[in-house]
Amino acid sequence: MRIGFIGLGTMGARMAERLVKAGHDVVVHNRTRAKEEPLAALGAGRAATPADCAAQRELVITVVSDTPDVQAVVLGDEGAVLGMEAGSVLVDMSTISPATTRRLAAALAEHAVDMLDAPVSGGSEGAANGALSIMVGGDEKVLARVRPALDVLGKTVTHVGGIGAGQVAKAVNQVILAGTYASVAEGMALAQSAGIDVQAALRALSGGAAASWVLENRAANMLSGSYPLGFRTRLHRKDLGIALAAARDLGVAIPVAAFVEQLETSLIRQGYGDEDVSNIARIVRRQAGLED
Repeated sequence: MRIGFIGLGTMGARMAERLVKAGHDVVVHNRTRAKEEPLAALGAGRAATPADCAAQRELVITVVSDTPDVQAVVLGDEGAVLGMEAGSVLVDMSTISPATTRRLAAALAEHAVDMLDAPVSGGSEGAANGALSIMVGGDEKVLARVRPALDVLGKTVTHVGGIGAGQVAKAVNQVILAGTYASVAEGMALAQSAGIDVQAALRALSGGAAASWVLENRAANMLSGSYPLGFRTRLHRKDLGIALAAARDLGVAIPVAAFVEQLETSLIRQGYGDEDVSNIARIVRRQAGLED
């Protein structure tokens, strides 16, 4: 497919690389232009603006940090919409507000451009390995048209409803992860404080009902007190803000997510916002006397 790819951060760069290596005709754009260079070395084209990146592309994928960023790269003065042809598709794989997603889709429809919202779960490892879980909102016929590209990026590609539904599903994902990160951090602190063989305990836990992606992939961070980047704490805090706003609108209480959002806000204020989100263990470990 002829693909324009906008946003080469922790997730986007790995996703774009997979598309290039899979043989797709990819043009990339990133606000920090130097991040385009590794993709160009693999054979991707480079574009100076989102509009240029979208020109003559049948599919444009956006993976940027927040709702205002998506609005800017899609509908801004040099936005992708200015380069997109009628009948092309924009797939936003960022995590943003469902309401904004619906507004973007309506604006693109005025230009005869289709849109899907397709946020992902699986972290930087999943992006690198093509093992993401992709939650798709929008028309199923449009999804079928771009499926060859999404299948390169995801282990599962699941249609969850109309436009905006993907973002709702991602909000649910982040709510569940919030509680999981917090409980795994508490469990690891308890195990270390008790002096048991934590590696043996991890093997036992991973074989039972407590098994989870967080336990398997992030417990080691929590035990060592080291948090190399997989998914930034400040971005997970942003995602929880979206989930909490949706919950307020629907009258749904999500107190665990609200508590974790407060913990992450504290970590960000302390300067830890760019560490992996497993750094919630910093707070738990301090309270347990495992670190200063």
